[in-house]
Amino acid sequence: MKFLLGRKLNMTQIFDEKGNVVPATVVSAGPVSAAQIKSKEKDGYDAIVFGFGEKKEKRVKKPQKNLGNFAVLRERRIEGDEKAVELGHKLDVSLFNAGDIVEISGITKGKGFQGVVKRHDFRGGQRTHGQKHSEREPGSIGGGLRTRVPSGMRMAGRMGGDRVTVKNLKVLKVDKEKNELLISGAVPGSRGTLLEIKQVKK
Repeated sequence: MKFLLGRKLNMTQIFDEKGNVVPATVVSAGPVSAAQIKSKEKDGYDAIVFGFGEKKEKRVKKPQKNLGNFAVLRERRIEGDEKAVELGHKLDVSLFNAGDIVEISGITKGKGFQGVVKRHDFRGGQRTHGQKHSEREPGSIGGGLRTRVPSGMRMAGRMGGDRVTVKNLKVLKVDKEKNELLISGAVPGSRGTLLEIKQVKK
């Protein structure tokens, strides 16, 4: 099982073997510990609850005290022929090697209340023929005989803050001393965003 939790540090760029510039993200990953093992007989499915980071013991909620004083807990289901790890077992960046293909999930940056041009890539209204202030307006929403706005209508509203998974990212470098991974391309979120990293089965 190749699964880690980490936090986004910053972006940088490196040169590959051919001398091309490759954008990369530095991720502080792991170590994580198996805080709880869930089984099909007791819980209805097989899964492992991983703990990452630490926080003060007095801030741990009562139901989670038996799991340890972890800052973050994340559950990962055991799929197919994956081997379960034992309780208390630790995983770190040594799981991954340069060249591995991974997918990373995280919460994107919140952008606040945005209009339809930025949020949904609308082109806006005309700039001529008497259209004075309609450059970034949504235009007609198809009123017709309706007396309400249909569910799912693309309009202005809160943008960002969504859970996004970016696939087919390549591990460029593994730094075991600093517990850091260098990942090709960009990953969701701002600096400090919690990330879930797992290897993609080929």
